[in-house]
Amino acid sequence: MPDYKFDTTCIGNAIVDVISKIDDVFLDQEGLVKNSMNLIDEARAEDLYGKMGTAVEISGGSAGNTAAGVASLGGLSNYVGKVRNDQLGAIFAHDIRATGVTFDTVMSEDGAATARSFILVTPDAHRTMNTYLGACVELGPDDIIPEMIAASEVTYMEGYLWDPDGGKAAFRKAATIAHEADKRVSLTLSDSFCVDRFRSEFIDFIDGGVDILFANDDEIKSLYQTDNLEEAISTVRSKVEIACITRGKHGSVIIQGHTSVDIEADTSIDVVDTTGAGDLYASGFLYGFTNGYSIAQSGAIASLAAAEIISHIGARPGISLKDLVAKRLG
Repeated sequence: MPDYKFDTTCIGNAIVDVISKIDDVFLDQEGLVKNSMNLIDEARAEDLYGKMGTAVEISGGSAGNTAAGVASLGGLSNYVGKVRNDQLGAIFAHDIRATGVTFDTVMSEDGAATARSFILVTPDAHRTMNTYLGACVELGPDDIIPEMIAASEVTYMEGYLWDPDGGKAAFRKAATIAHEADKRVSLTLSDSFCVDRFRSEFIDFIDGGVDILFANDDEIKSLYQTDNLEEAISTVRSKVEIACITRGKHGSVIIQGHTSVDIEADTSIDVVDTTGAGDLYASGFLYGFTNGYSIAQSGAIASLAAAEIISHIGARPGISLKDLVAKRLG
């Protein structure tokens, strides 16, 4: 058995992103809500792909993006996600390993094709996602390697994985292993629509053992069914060890016990595509946290990583985040 050691193991839906620039009229014609994530079947995937304009294919998936970000920062990163042994599956596996991430999940040899997400980017840089989960639904408890989880300082999971039952079971198994090894469990709520689908289950899961929670302001308000951000923050304080709440151009706030740390957003860049901003924010914070940085320093790294990702198309770093942090933060 290999001698594993990871800063972070990220578990999520292994997806190839198909990114296309469109206008708001297209969203209206297709009955799509801006900034939403919609689960679609294979027929709808083919229909939508046929209506889109020129597209760019880039390996993605929320937790996969986070894993790649941790590696770009110089961290030891592991990823668990299911693809089929097909063309897109080979692309995904090559791309994530090329970033320096360990990826040992066994590919499916039959069944549904590798997942893909059609990401529609409007001129205001907002994105609307339409995701065919495909092979992702095959991920299950058997894909969780206990030695890998026990050797990870933080096991990080994306809320999107809660949709397939196998993913939910894999979640729970990994969380149990992590806590038995005295390691931390982290969850991102993914989006407010995801929260709406699984609110009570998320609350139970968080109360039962999430140590580090990531959410944006809409997601955390949706979780606790309030329009008041301060009320939601007050509630989450007692539920987790650390909560990182992002607020777009207004930066973020990191909650730890009775302490709140405000982190400024980097507004010096031109926003091109907001896809992956939350994923890379998580990368920055988790890298900092697992490598001995303070909460404030980890938040600054998170903000810098998020700013880099929204400066270009695609949700994987375009440059070395390690070099960027060294240059900007010293």
